[in-house]
Amino acid sequence: MQGSCTLGSRKTDKGFFVTVLRRSFSAIAMACLLSPATAVLADPNAGSYLAARHAGTVNDFVNGAAYFTKSLIADPTNAYLLENALTSFIALGQIDRAIPVAEVIVDQGYQSQMAHLTLNLQAARTESWSDIFTSLEMGQTVAPLVDGLTQAWAHLGEGDMSKALASFDQVIEGEGMALYGLTHKAYALASVGDFEGADAVFGAAAKAGVLRYSARSAVAHAQILSQLGRNDDALAVVDTLFGNGTDPAIAELRAKLTAGEGVAFDAITSPVQGMADIYHAVAGAVHGDAPDAYTLLYTRAATYLDPDNTATVLMTAELLANLQQYDLANETYASVSRDDPSFHAAEMGRAEVLADAGRKDAAIEVLEALARSHPDLPQVHASKGDTLRRSERFAEAVAAYTRALDIYDSASPVKWFVHYTRGIANHKVDNWAGAEADFRAALALRPDHPQVLNYLGYSLVERGEKLDEALSMIETAAAARPDNGAIIDSLGWVLFQLGRYEEAVGYMERAASLEPVDPVINDHLGDVYWAVGRETEAHFQWNRALSFDPDDTDAVRIRDKLTRGLDLVLRDEGLDPIRVASGNK
Repeated sequence: MQGSCTLGSRKTDKGFFVTVLRRSFSAIAMACLLSPATAVLADPNAGSYLAARHAGTVNDFVNGAAYFTKSLIADPTNAYLLENALTSFIALGQIDRAIPVAEVIVDQGYQSQMAHLTLNLQAARTESWSDIFTSLEMGQTVAPLVDGLTQAWAHLGEGDMSKALASFDQVIEGEGMALYGLTHKAYALASVGDFEGADAVFGAAAKAGVLRYSARSAVAHAQILSQLGRNDDALAVVDTLFGNGTDPAIAELRAKLTAGEGVAFDAITSPVQGMADIYHAVAGAVHGDAPDAYTLLYTRAATYLDPDNTATVLMTAELLANLQQYDLANETYASVSRDDPSFHAAEMGRAEVLADAGRKDAAIEVLEALARSHPDLPQVHASKGDTLRRSERFAEAVAAYTRALDIYDSASPVKWFVHYTRGIANHKVDNWAGAEADFRAALALRPDHPQVLNYLGYSLVERGEKLDEALSMIETAAAARPDNGAIIDSLGWVLFQLGRYEEAVGYMERAASLEPVDPVINDHLGDVYWAVGRETEAHFQWNRALSFDPDDTDAVRIRDKLTRGLDLVLRDEGLDPIRVASGNK
């Protein structure tokens, strides 16, 4: 996580609502994470310094924290080393170790967004609210949205609701920040029992056209409405955001509301939780735009203040997995309690991490245990099917997918994909009737989906069945995804199988340009060249295909074509030779 960041007091002429928020924080993130190393060490320990830089490059936060700290022994006030030691500790969730580093950064007069944020975390955790006002007065800022909401919650922390509401109103008036200011104002009012006032704020946001629910704000508003005896309205809010999803926590909330029970307000109950939600909101807003290593700093900050917010924990684990820090991701997923309604989501994430780390058997064990403890959750069985399929245990995958399909609601929007993946697994175990039925079921739910059309169409071509229908399917897929090399390859291949060799050439060349190192596509292009009499180019493409590590069966066949030509290989396979290549039409 390299880069000597001087990020405090960053000004922006635009607010932070949606795109603007992402753009602003993403710019800060890029400055923080991608600026070149310019540190000049007073008495450098070259080994530690180089090891630290390498760790930062590959997002190895464990070794980064160790080696940046070791390098600081030689030069304890170096801005670059301090900043990177700080961010390494935060990325590990070791905020208590980050605090002393942040104090040194501030004492040295360096401007650092993350150092200021870290000291705000310390102040909030210890409820030293006056420290937040002092730091802001000294110019130790993070970003306008964060600073404004932090100040508002700090006023509430000191028991001054009037000043808190005034601060929230200042945020609301900031360009592009109305959504966040209104949402947090509603949280603050609800946290002190003013549910009518909180609902009025949500109503004002809706009237102004800026109300956009997050998972937490939707639950919060539903709880507020329930406290006001308006369970029907609360159900409408829940259904608006979550639909007919199968998340256990939402299912439990919906059941209570339907039964007419009063649901307690526990979304945000303290200024500390309110501040945690600021960081969670920033992480959610920049997720996918800023580098994952930067977004991670905000999820870690949120978790430090509100460790029971499972949504933040899950986002942290996802970010670590994206950064290929699989051990840390596994540890983070495993921190979710078995009693937590989102335990199943954490375990599915953990299984995916284990599989990505090459521990497929361990991943399957996790999902098998989860299927026993949560037998009525279809997504668990679908996830198990995916992992079994990727482990080439296709028959077991079919059984898992079948169980998932038996449980899914008929209106579930994801059933098409489970039919599609079960179709692939059925195809792999030579159950073509079952595979074709699944692919057609998927198309019935998602008509003209390119991925399904391509797989079914290509499979029909390979089987020599229904070639005209296969061509129509693949043409539709290619029109929808003209830059997808696999689909364009399928279109060229069906034309080849239909004997329309000259037409196939252009599509195959296009596919090879889109996927230049794909062995199958290069092999197909060689066959097409052979079919139109371009034998030298055919041999060149077959050699290219061999260089890209095809599977063993394909490699043997390609070598045979290089030795004897495609016609003799086809004849030995019981197929008609292609006589165009030899001039014998």
